Amino acid sequence: MITADDIRLLVASGEGYNAEFKVSVPSKVKELSEEICAFANAAGGVLVIGVNDANEIKGVEIDNAKRSAIQNSIGEITPALHCSVEMVKVDDKTVGVIEVPSGLKKPYVLSGAIYVRIGPNTQKLTTAEQMRDFFQQAEKIYFDEVPCIGFNPSSDVDSDILSHFRAEAHLSTIVPNEQIFTNLKLYNDEHQFKNGSVLFFGKEPQQFIEKAIVRCVSFQGVDKRFIADDQPFGGPLYVQFTKALQWLRGKLNVRYDIEGQGAGPRKEIWEIPETVLKEAIINSLSHRDYYDKGAVIAIELYDDRVEISNPGGLVSAIPESEFGKRSHSRNPLIFGLFARMHLVEQIGSGIGRIKDLMKEAGLPKPDFHKEGMFSVVLRRPAKAIQKTTQKTTQKTTQKTTQKILELIMEQNEITTAEMAETLGLSRSAIAKSIAWLKQNGKIKRIGPDKGGHWQLIPNK
Repeated sequence: MITADDIRLLVASGEGYNAEFKVSVPSKVKELSEEICAFANAAGGVLVIGVNDANEIKGVEIDNAKRSAIQNSIGEITPALHCSVEMVKVDDKTVGVIEVPSGLKKPYVLSGAIYVRIGPNTQKLTTAEQMRDFFQQAEKIYFDEVPCIGFNPSSDVDSDILSHFRAEAHLSTIVPNEQIFTNLKLYNDEHQFKNGSVLFFGKEPQQFIEKAIVRCVSFQGVDKRFIADDQPFGGPLYVQFTKALQWLRGKLNVRYDIEGQGAGPRKEIWEIPETVLKEAIINSLSHRDYYDKGAVIAIELYDDRVEISNPGGLVSAIPESEFGKRSHSRNPLIFGLFARMHLVEQIGSGIGRIKDLMKEAGLPKPDFHKEGMFSVVLRRPAKAIQKTTQKTTQKTTQKTTQKILELIMEQNEITTAEMAETLGLSRSAIAKSIAWLKQNGKIKRIGPDKGGHWQLIPNK
């Protein structure tokens, strides 16, 4: 039986893969049955009536006539699904709650249609391809919903990742872990953690799911003949995401837009928009086929492009004509957890956002390959044509002085030797640039060479 504390936590967490809110009983009661049918076809969930779009508990009155109408509508779902409306008192408000189990006799059908849960949304399957894909998924079960035998939540959960998740999902720190695990459906009825939960919160998920890693490889040139760097990243999926993004940041050109005459906040501008890379990496972690144990997610960096690929092509539930408009995840539990961290925005909008941001940056439109391995190819910007030696030298000097200013902003005690090592330049080149900066009133030295520090001089 769900409690008032459970309701508070659900509302604080917001709608998601396992939670749906309605401010009142809709005039078309079938809308509730559609949500219930979708939950039954997924991992189960909770439908709360009396909560508005702002996640505020408003309360609701459900008289006997409405309750009867809801039960009659639920009764139209086949095979028969046993769940009922319960009224729960939360502080001084009363809400209606319908707890829906994960059905054991999938698929569940309402008025001849199959409804499924995609992230925080319910989707009606309308084509033969979508239904065929659902039956395939129902037969083998979503990988992230399968229990992970041997995982011990009391000792194998990464507490740092769980704490970070709480913060990003706006969950109170005083809510017990057990309550979070229960409400987010992280384990099954036997309290076994699911594969998706292990991938997201496990200290060392690769002990249980070996190939669930991201491999980052950079090549010299435009083909795979010469490997310059090869880094595999494991750990929880959020760690894989941040490490892969950090690896790309260290390889790509990143410049800074410094506001306020050199003293204000600075904005990083990546040669390929950072949001594009974030979307592509999250997409690969959420939608890869984890049943494929012979391949890993790969991020490949070439002189002219970045390729991000993951095992599993475009799922058949999404026809070619709908690519980029709708989303259908192979791993809805994982996708829902990323959504709760606000790393996934509007469902199905990621591909469109990637296209729009590449266009805004003046870069070629991305290429998508959807067979076997799903991959996106992001073209890097072409190098500027050097018209004269004088202009090239001037630009190089400006670039070096700008980088020196950025290093000083980060660490004002940095030495010229450390600058030379960081920028890959000779000490004499650094010395010339520092002399120019001093001469033009950009910086000054406070104190001796040893024990002193640099100071930026604001523009007058």
